[in-house]
Amino acid sequence: MDYSDYVIFIMEILGTISFASSGAMLAIQRRMDIFGVAILGVTTAVGGGVIRDLILGINPPSMFRDYKYALIAIITSLIIFTLMHLRRHIFSGNFMLWYDKVINFFDTLGLGIFTVVGMNTAIKAGYSKNTFLLCFVGVITGVGGGLLRDIMAGTMPYIFVKHVYAVASLAGTLVFLFFYLNVPKIAAMLLGAGTVITIRLLAAHYRWNLPRIQ
Repeated sequence: MDYSDYVIFIMEILGTISFASSGAMLAIQRRMDIFGVAILGVTTAVGGGVIRDLILGINPPSMFRDYKYALIAIITSLIIFTLMHLRRHIFSGNFMLWYDKVINFFDTLGLGIFTVVGMNTAIKAGYSKNTFLLCFVGVITGVGGGLLRDIMAGTMPYIFVKHVYAVASLAGTLVFLFFYLNVPKIAAMLLGAGTVITIRLLAAHYRWNLPRIQ
C-alpha cells in the first residue's frame, strides 16, 4: 500500500464515521431503539457504496467482502447511542439549537469524501474514460446512504430540500475530473472533496437553496 492508498483509506474511514454519526443521531432524534440506531448508522455509511458497486457490477458489494467499514459504522453508532443515553438531558435546552449544525457537518464531510471515493472506485474498475458514469457514480456514492437514511427515518430526503446538496456533490465530481489528468490522483480527490465541503458549508451558512415554488 503506497502513500496515496493510505490517504484514501483514511478518507474512507473518516467518511464512514461521519455518515454513521449523522445516521445514528437522526435515528436517536426519531426515537429508534439501539438496533434501529445501529442499522440507520450502517445504512448511511455504506448504503451509497452498495448502490455504487451494483452499478459498476462489483458483486458482491465491497461491504460484504470487507466488513471493516460496516463494523466501524456499527461501533460509531453504538458509541453515539451510549453517549446520548448517558447524557439525555442535552436534548433539552441549547442542544437542539445546534443539533442541525452538528448533523449537517457530519453529513457534509461524508458527502465530500464519498463523492470522490466513489469516482476512484469507478476508475479502478476500468471506467476512467466514461465521464458520465464517473460523475453519476460519484454523486450516488455521496448521496445514496443519506437518501436511504432519510427514507428509513420517514423524513424528506436532504437531496430534495436541504441547502445545495446533490449539486455540491456534482460540482465536486467536475473539479475532480478537471484536475485528474493534470495532478496526482490524491490531490484531485482532495480538491474535489474540498469543493463539495466548501459549497455545502457556505450554502448552510448563507441559506442558499435551489429555486422552488413557494
